[in-house]
Amino acid sequence: MSIVKLNNQAVKNATSFGSISSLGSMVFIKKLTASSSATLSFVDGSDSVVLDNTYKEYLFTFNNIHPATNGTEFSFQGNVSGGSGYNETITSTYFNAFHIETGAEALLRYDPSNTDQANGTAYQKIIESIKNDNDGSMSGYLRLFNPSSTTFVKHFMAEANCMQADPQSSYSATAGYFNTTSAIDEIQFKMSSGNIDAGDICLYGIA
Repeated sequence: MSIVKLNNQAVKNATSFGSISSLGSMVFIKKLTASSSATLSFVDGSDSVVLDNTYKEYLFTFNNIHPATNGTEFSFQGNVSGGSGYNETITSTYFNAFHIETGAEALLRYDPSNTDQANGTAYQKIIESIKNDNDGSMSGYLRLFNPSSTTFVKHFMAEANCMQADPQSSYSATAGYFNTTSAIDEIQFKMSSGNIDAGDICLYGIA
């Protein structure tokens, strides 16, 4: 099937841009399901995980991640090839917006005090203060660009939404880079406090 652009003349003058399949696709790699898990880790070459130069972009999706501890934060870190400790240097930025269920308050804010990093080695927050009510959770995604490059830093972008205290809908956007020219081949997710009680994280390669 072709993507076709119609101009103002007639259908016979339409210009084809090639098939949809040539525009790239998501290739499923691995799903990890939390069950009172301290961490969820994607390690290249382990348990069918691919996180190398096979793809220039990788996508992690988060589906109903439920924390064991109320008000905790969902975060990630990486390891360079051959590294350990999940403590790579990160420079990042973060902002969020929220709207209380009753409509009493809504806010858009940038707060660098406890979410941004400037060549820090902590776990990078994706979203904060997740409510652990039975129906509380967070969902979203993380995009990681060209992690196997040995020339450039490794950029990432994330978006997420959660049920937060009050309760309210809280949206966050995070972006930054691993400040290293070494290949990143491991990504780990965890809560800032307590376990990941439930939820799925899926890894895709973008072909």
